[in-house]
Amino acid sequence: MSTQRLPVIVGFGGINGAGRASGHHAYRRMVQSALPSKEREKTFAALAQLMGLPDSSEQQFILDHTLVRRIEQGHFDVDAVPWNKRFPTKGEGNTARFEIKRQYLPDVIPPTWTVTPISVTDVSVEISGPQDFLLPTEREFEVKAAGQLPTGFEPGKLYQSRNHPRGLQMMVYAASDALGSLGLDWQYVASKVAVDQVSVYAGSAMGQLDGAGAGGMLKARYNGQRITSKFCPLSLAEMPADFVNAYVLGSLGSTGASLGACASFLYNLRQGIHDIRSGRARIAFIGSAEAPINPEVMEGYAAMGALASDKGLRELDGIAAGTEPDHRRACRPFAENCGFTIAESAQMLVLFDDELAMELGATVFGAATDVFVNADGYKKSISGPGVGNYITMAKATAAVRAIIGDKALRSGGLVQAHGTGTPQNRVTESRILSETAKAFGIDRWAVAAMKSYLGHSLGSASGDQVTATLGVWQHGQIPGISTIERLADDVCSDHLDFAIEHRAIDPAQLHYTLINSKGFGGNNATATLLSPDLTRRMLKARYGKSQWQRWEAANAEVLERQDEYDEAMIAGQIAPTYRFDHGVLEDEDVVYAQGEMHVGGHRVDLNPESPFADMRLEE
Repeated sequence: MSTQRLPVIVGFGGINGAGRASGHHAYRRMVQSALPSKEREKTFAALAQLMGLPDSSEQQFILDHTLVRRIEQGHFDVDAVPWNKRFPTKGEGNTARFEIKRQYLPDVIPPTWTVTPISVTDVSVEISGPQDFLLPTEREFEVKAAGQLPTGFEPGKLYQSRNHPRGLQMMVYAASDALGSLGLDWQYVASKVAVDQVSVYAGSAMGQLDGAGAGGMLKARYNGQRITSKFCPLSLAEMPADFVNAYVLGSLGSTGASLGACASFLYNLRQGIHDIRSGRARIAFIGSAEAPINPEVMEGYAAMGALASDKGLRELDGIAAGTEPDHRRACRPFAENCGFTIAESAQMLVLFDDELAMELGATVFGAATDVFVNADGYKKSISGPGVGNYITMAKATAAVRAIIGDKALRSGGLVQAHGTGTPQNRVTESRILSETAKAFGIDRWAVAAMKSYLGHSLGSASGDQVTATLGVWQHGQIPGISTIERLADDVCSDHLDFAIEHRAIDPAQLHYTLINSKGFGGNNATATLLSPDLTRRMLKARYGKSQWQRWEAANAEVLERQDEYDEAMIAGQIAPTYRFDHGVLEDEDVVYAQGEMHVGGHRVDLNPESPFADMRLEE
């Protein structure tokens, strides 16, 4: 029987509406009411630092300005969104006259215009006949809730961001946070592996669509502004991976972004897992960053009827028109609901192969063993759900069973549901989970839904689910679906156990978690994560007592450095890693030799074995 390397989770970082991911602070914000006071205070201190507050005494302010809430003016004014309204005029034999600076005249003068000089700088324009104008005005936005980063946190102010799109600023922060969470010096880690054995897979499902990216590029001329040289390149969907390689890690390994709409983080996780299990890489950084809280992106989803509008929320709660709904409860997975709530997030996960984790004493947060991806087949609606998720859930469950056996499968599992808060999702996903549980003999499968706290961060959503799961294993609390009071009548709950309130569990008995994700276009993905306790038991079985004791001794120092990093972050003493124009390699840094090459002094093997040896042709 062949064995493969085990992808071990050794670090993670990020930022979302709940705060910083490392140290489990974002997770702890979600379950803060169920935590011991010491842990609760530490997370309030971490949030206060992020938000630029003098201390953590303003706890109510911190609670009110994290997670899903009314969109704040740091993004845009939902009561006065600027737009250009068409303003056609009719001539009817009359003329319109105005004066204007010569520099503002269009390059091509319309035939109905008569231009008369007034001075060197000014002209008079007389228009005869009809003319279309665009009139700058404002309107009220119909969707007013989103999952926003903590108020006051601006990642671009923490390093020389040089007008980077917000998503890339967040990715720099997330990657830096993940590095710090390792408790290991990155240069030392990188020296232990070949230069081409570090993979980085990260992207954005939507690309960078704010004013510093594609959004600015598409709007500039329309709004009478110029297009800069940064708009186009920085808008690309794989740019989060490019930034991590170029400015954080200096990686020369495999890179890219695998896109699958809202399942994109898991698509990238699949790439990293395959690299480690096959031996193509020994380290994999997996990430995603989305910054979609702007009126143009949200208008697109709203036009589909996908977002929870104020009108829809009022109708759900039976309150009068003109009354502001409870934006904190905008996302209501598996209950009576009216749409999802968009959110921003950047998350990054670090995987080592098991041998490297053991050698360096890396902390074991769990293992990521598989991600299964399946399409829906023929569809009548590109946005509608299909049957592909049945396959991904069944394969992921079967993969867990193959590793841990039937008994542990049935007694110790959690499903992190996609749980968007839409009527379609609550029906289709609950049925898929129920049928899968029934097929595998699972009686009460625990189900959680993180979007009730964080909103839907599109391609980063499953990253939010993964990092929250690591918190569950650390603190033994499954976050309840706190925005709902009961399940909707059309939700299938057979064989399922939805966690509506925070639920205390024994982490040692929660052997695995399935991360489920469904994306527009029929992009379905389900990942299998194994608990840190189970992963450690597997490592002990592979490496034996003496090697395990060496790992424990090395890990004690790593744990100390992880604590030091967390304390320094809370104290605001660490800036994101951003190395611009640092250690740039040139042509002369590349040297070829027999069977190998050297890049910047690092060896790259050029003597692979043929994977098709049985098909070798005669020379």
